[in-house]
Amino acid sequence: MRKRTARHTRTGAWRNVARDLLLLLPALFLTACGAEMLNRSELLNPSVLTEDDSDIARTFDQATIVLPGQRGQPPVIGKLSSKLIHGHLSKLTATWRYPTILYMHGCTGQGGMDTLQAFAKAGFAVIAPNSFARRYRPMQCSPSKQTGGQNIFVFDFRLVEISYALQRMAPLSWIDKDRLFLVGTSEGGVAAALYRGEEFRARIIAQWTCHGAPFIRGLAAPEGEAILAIVHSNDPWYQPNRTEGQLGDCSAFFRTQERSRSLVIDGGATHDVWGHSGAMRAALDFLRGQ
Repeated sequence: MRKRTARHTRTGAWRNVARDLLLLLPALFLTACGAEMLNRSELLNPSVLTEDDSDIARTFDQATIVLPGQRGQPPVIGKLSSKLIHGHLSKLTATWRYPTILYMHGCTGQGGMDTLQAFAKAGFAVIAPNSFARRYRPMQCSPSKQTGGQNIFVFDFRLVEISYALQRMAPLSWIDKDRLFLVGTSEGGVAAALYRGEEFRARIIAQWTCHGAPFIRGLAAPEGEAILAIVHSNDPWYQPNRTEGQLGDCSAFFRTQERSRSLVIDGGATHDVWGHSGAMRAALDFLRGQ
């Protein structure tokens, strides 16, 4: 047997010390960072975040749900967790499936319920995530100046909200997964135009032209997917005195021309299209035809 010398003993001791320091350093680093940083950073360690604590989860937890009324009753409106929505869904048969619209609101938030209720009255369930449920959610637009382009990372927020909503919708048995539709208005229309997924049967892009800076320009819908684009010809938000290169409509980017349509409403310098009876009629005809 080889005899250990005092030198070997000291060397082994230093190795143990070095090993212990290496194990201790990460803990010291996290302590220095502070508990608040650890608890809020999904990048450092996703496992420390509960679903309820996630910003993206809040957009779906606080989504507006609008369901068709039964036997001529008005649509039912609430959050997915509300007793009203639960009570309505509990009365459905086990095989019932709603054709469902994932609705992306504009840059100032959801606003009124008229548009969502019109879809519900036509037989579509509507799920509208609340982008402003995030703890940090600055505005991308200035309504008073009728311009956008501030805090452009918000466009990425909206695309993630679509992906996350689809993940949360997957286990909901009352949704017809073969009849999913994406509808976006204004800022939400940009998200509807740029979302690359193939989950939707068709999509509607309202109050957006698909023109502009490279990071918002174009259509990313897969080939074969039907598109309906609706915009006012004199929409003040896209005039050259307010922005550059945003005049036009989305038809220039259609990949499936024979199944897609661009509705340009003449007259009236206004941004809103859903207040125009022809726009909602065209939207419902389009959805029913898919």
